[in-house]
Amino acid sequence: MSENPDRAHEVAALLPLKPHDYHILFVLMDGERHGYGMVKEIERQTDGQIRLEAGNLYRSVRRLIKQGLIAESDRRPAPDSDDERRRYYGVSELGRQVVVAETERMRAVVAAADATIAVSDRDAVR
Repeated sequence: MSENPDRAHEVAALLPLKPHDYHILFVLMDGERHGYGMVKEIERQTDGQIRLEAGNLYRSVRRLIKQGLIAESDRRPAPDSDDERRRYYGVSELGRQVVVAETERMRAVVAAADATIAVSDRDAVR
């Protein structure tokens, strides 16, 4: 299956992602979440190294919605098991493609860094 060149260009134009945006999209790859759920999962995945404040989270969420990378979900848990004020968000197909492309981009950066470090270690003045 060949990739749509317009979609590939659209994805490439969104890279590189801001770190917070990457983490938000990444946690939504597993399924829909509300804001607090995203914050807690990002903290868990990063061993507490990244802690999003509510204001930063929702600014990012609004931007990601505007870019078509995530969408607010119409689905809600049963009212007796959840706060009806919570908004749930899910990643779009474009958002999934952007996460994959950004992950591949970061892998290439890490591979280049590893190669540079290996040469640097070998050539270091001792």
